[in-house]
Amino acid sequence: MGALRIPVLALIAALLALAGCSSSPSVDRAETADAEPRAEPPARQGNPSSYKVLGKRYQVRDSNAGYRERGVASWYGNKFHGRPTSSGEPYDMYKMTAAHKSLRLPAYVRVTNLENGRSVVVRVNDRGPFVGNRVIDLSYAAAHKIGMTEKGTALVDVEVVGPGQQDQASARTVSISDADSGNWGRSALPKVRWGENVFVQVGAFRDRENAEAVRARLKGAGIAPLRQEGGELTRLRVGPFDSQRALDDTMARLREMGFNDAEMVVKK
Repeated sequence: MGALRIPVLALIAALLALAGCSSSPSVDRAETADAEPRAEPPARQGNPSSYKVLGKRYQVRDSNAGYRERGVASWYGNKFHGRPTSSGEPYDMYKMTAAHKSLRLPAYVRVTNLENGRSVVVRVNDRGPFVGNRVIDLSYAAAHKIGMTEKGTALVDVEVVGPGQQDQASARTVSISDADSGNWGRSALPKVRWGENVFVQVGAFRDRENAEAVRARLKGAGIAPLRQEGGELTRLRVGPFDSQRALDDTMARLREMGFNDAEMVVKK
C-alpha cells in the first residue's frame, strides 16, 4: 500500500462489524462540542492517490470541496482507543473525529442522522470503514451525540464543511440519483425510515432493452427490481429495505452476480 498506513484499528473495526458497540465507554468523558472547521495542510500520512484493502482499491479525492453523500454510518470505540490512525494521530474515542475511505485527510464534515435529525461536525483523520455500504465510521463521542451508539448504525447524510469547501457545487457527489436529490438544505433534511426510504439502485440505463434484460436476470435470481423512468434513463432499484441486514445481504448477492456498481440510495 505504499506510504499509506491503514491502521489496524479501522480495518479490524470494519471486519468485526462495529466492534466498538460491544464496549462500555464512559459517556461522561465524551466531548459534546462539534469540531471547529479550520484550514489545515494535508496530513503527511494517509493521502496517497489510491490504496488497496481486502482486495479492493480505493481512490483518494484530489479535493474535498463539494463532497456530499448519504449512506450508513457506524462507529468504533474502546478496542482502538489510543492506537494510531491513518494520519498518524492517536485515535481518541472521546473526541469528535471520524474515518472515511476517500476524503483527503484531514477533513471536516457534518454528519446528520436522518433517522432522528441530530447532527454533528467531526474532523476526519482516519481511513475506513471497509465493510458493506458504510460511508463513515464515527468516534464514540460523535456517535453518542447523534444517538446511534446503542443501535450501532444509522442512516446519515455526510457533507463536507469548512473554509472553501462548499463553494464548488459542480464537484458535489451524492449517492442518490439527481431525480431524487431535491433541495436538501442543512436545516430541512427529512427524516427517513427503514422499510420506506432505503433502496439499492442496480443501474441507470439509456437503452431500455438493456434495462429489461437486466431486470429479467434479476427476477430470475429471485430479486424483483422496481423500474423507474426519469428523463432519458431507466433506473432499476430494489427495495425498500426494512433492515441493515436485509440491505447488506442483497448488496452481497448483487456483487456476486457482477453488479459492482450497485449502490444504496435514500429517497425522500
